[in-house]
Amino acid sequence: MAARKSIHRLAVLVLGLFAAVASAQPAHENWTWMGGINTLGCGAGQCALPGGVYGTLGTPAAGNLPGSRRNAASWTDNSGHLWLFGGDGLDAGGSQGYLNDVWEFDTSSVEWTWMGGSNMNGPDLGQTGVYGTLGTPAAGNIPGGRFGSAAWTDKSGNFWLFGGLGIFIPPTVPSGVAGYPNDLWEFNPSTNEWAWMGGSNSVLPIDFGVEYGRPGVYGTLGTPAAGNTPGGREDASTWTDSSGNLWLFGGEGWDDTNNFGDLNDLWEFNPSTKEWTWMSGSNSNAGVLGQPGVYGTLGTPAAGNTPGGRDAAVSWTDNSGNLWLFGGEGYLANGRFGVLNDLWEFNVSAKQWAWMGGSSTVGSNCSVDNSNYCGWPGAYGTFGTAASGNIPGSRYGAISWTDGGGDFWLYGGLGFDGDGNEGYLNDLWEFNPSLAEWAWIDGSSTIPSSCLADYFCGEPGVYGTLGTPAAGNTPGGRELAPSWTDKSGNFWLFGGNAVVDCTVNLPLLNDLWRYSPSAANALVTTTPIVTVSPSPSSITTAQTLGMTITVAGQCANPTPTGSVTLTSGSYTSAATTLSNGSATI
Repeated sequence: MAARKSIHRLAVLVLGLFAAVASAQPAHENWTWMGGINTLGCGAGQCALPGGVYGTLGTPAAGNLPGSRRNAASWTDNSGHLWLFGGDGLDAGGSQGYLNDVWEFDTSSVEWTWMGGSNMNGPDLGQTGVYGTLGTPAAGNIPGGRFGSAAWTDKSGNFWLFGGLGIFIPPTVPSGVAGYPNDLWEFNPSTNEWAWMGGSNSVLPIDFGVEYGRPGVYGTLGTPAAGNTPGGREDASTWTDSSGNLWLFGGEGWDDTNNFGDLNDLWEFNPSTKEWTWMSGSNSNAGVLGQPGVYGTLGTPAAGNTPGGRDAAVSWTDNSGNLWLFGGEGYLANGRFGVLNDLWEFNVSAKQWAWMGGSSTVGSNCSVDNSNYCGWPGAYGTFGTAASGNIPGSRYGAISWTDGGGDFWLYGGLGFDGDGNEGYLNDLWEFNPSLAEWAWIDGSSTIPSSCLADYFCGEPGVYGTLGTPAAGNTPGGRELAPSWTDKSGNFWLFGGNAVVDCTVNLPLLNDLWRYSPSAANALVTTTPIVTVSPSPSSITTAQTLGMTITVAGQCANPTPTGSVTLTSGSYTSAATTLSNGSATI
């Protein structure tokens, strides 16, 4: 009877644990592969990269697909459709160059439509722009092929595009050259027309004709003027504030006296007045390749604070309309160059920066002469748990989103994992700006260490079944992928740079992924495996049960937390807290 009673108690305990585990573990059936190619046919160090399937201009079709690319511009329209422009990628013939094609993706029909621009790069590796008349939209207008452009969406739902690295035909050069323009464009998705809104429609030889671009016209700090314009640049950071004004920070480009480097200037553009205002940072990189950061006191805004010059950082706008910036590659407090993991907030009302997290100094793996890429490893903490000590590793070219609750999300990039190894990351992070805490949500905290020494490594993708979310799905590690948020709050990403294996570096992808952040808080039921010692056949009512519980579940097999109780008839034990998945009652 004693043994039978103990076995009955054990059965009740298993049922109680089942419920406790079901309430504690997050579901991670969040990623869905929605389109594009999941295999590249790589071999002998080469990949058969997929070109674009354009179909008929203006006509959606299931078989349409943009070619592989990186560093394209992206927007979401008022209907929740996703738009894509340009990038460094492959045209319809599989030729790589500076693209200027425009695409629209309907998230309901899951179909792409080629909406404008060219489907071929041409002999100059990219098409030049058709500017038309300044300020006047027209059906024939189109920006030239480019990548690394700045992009915004205004309050009216129109799209804006600035600069990048693109193809131009300067007055003194007979064929196309790559240069850094400072042209500003507006696109109306309802009329499908572009208008050239500011900046120059050409680039000029700078630095003895070796480089081409346009310097900035800064004017007076804090004062808008019709003649003001940022210099040409690529990989700048952008925001749209709560008033609908467009903001631009840094990037790699030209200051006001034809010096090239990583910029730390902050600009505001008013779409109503069509005027730029230089708001903070330096207008000169004379004698340096980038201005150092002025960090001040952690968490304290101050007039003299400013991030150092950088490119390929990520950005978010919070619910108060303040601007946030993370990482990139650039310059720290002492002028040292590296891959960054510093976090900044700019208060739009006070016009002040505050250093909010991450490091202000280079990692211990940085050389004194700035000759190597270096940075800080990530502090991942406990999977799915926000903590003040958590911080993503240094990285650039990451992907960012903001969810419906105002939290910031960060994915991948080229940077440093939890062990300090550099490569293409596939980790997903969530940041709560109210608590100022990061949580590692998905992906790996480490990258493979088995690659050749002269190649970056990266986690491969797990694609699963097309269109079907699954717990194990995840995009492969990558950088410079365009991204969107649809009207349902889902996150999307497309293509980017990645690594296929240890011998194939930097292929361009055209896979399309959707992530559902709402599913991150859903609950999943997993069945615990209970091991009892001593064995049930020899247990008496007077004995103590030593129990070890493990969960064979999802999301890296998380250890269950909480407490358990043992009940039988009128007897109920005291609640005992699980420690590393175990409780002794």
